[in-house]
Amino acid sequence: MKEALIYFLAITISEVITVTVAPLWGIVCHIVVLIALILHSVLVGRQSLQRLLISLALVPLIRIVSLSVPLANIPRAWWYPIIYTPLLIAALEVVRITGYPLKQIGLAVNKVPVQLTVATSGIAIGVVEYFILKPEPMISEFTWQEILLPALIFLLFTGFVEEFIFRGVLQNTALEEYGNWGIIYISLLFAIVHMIHYSALDIAFVFTVAVYFGWVVKKTGSLLGVSLAHGIANSILYLVVPFFF
Repeated sequence: MKEALIYFLAITISEVITVTVAPLWGIVCHIVVLIALILHSVLVGRQSLQRLLISLALVPLIRIVSLSVPLANIPRAWWYPIIYTPLLIAALEVVRITGYPLKQIGLAVNKVPVQLTVATSGIAIGVVEYFILKPEPMISEFTWQEILLPALIFLLFTGFVEEFIFRGVLQNTALEEYGNWGIIYISLLFAIVHMIHYSALDIAFVFTVAVYFGWVVKKTGSLLGVSLAHGIANSILYLVVPFFF
């Protein structure tokens, strides 16, 4: 467990430096953590720990990619495909290296009524997070023409890709190494990468949601419901509720 705590602290410190000192220094710190995780995964003997370490490399990679890609002149909705496509490729490579079958990491359709119920919970999650963050709307007008494309992007990229990385790949390796504590561990990491919103309350809320998502995936064996809920929550947060408040 000490390895997990060390890397959790290292990632947390890197995020703190990113949001309080300078993004450039945050990137440098995350690069150091990324290299350390890759080297450690090569040197460690226990397979379950090796799998966890190589999957944890995805966390600093998220911040490195998100801060390194030039996005200034690109519409905000397109930031997500640009950032999350290379992250999805990296996650698929981690799956190949670890040798997990896709079904084991949640790429399955099980218990459809439960998944649809979980998906609808994204509405409440989005509303609550709006009152925490109160972001500006991502679109200029509240019309279906304006909403449709960004909503699809949220479903596919922040919804599916983030859940595939955290509740699929990372949670699977953490459960193998630490049992049910793995859900708590990955949920804490997921919350920490939301530090970029500068809200302690949001970090606490995201951690709670992450535990809920992790429990759902463990019980159902599917990412479907949480991916839909995640995408719906972001759509509500950035595309819908700002026009009503």
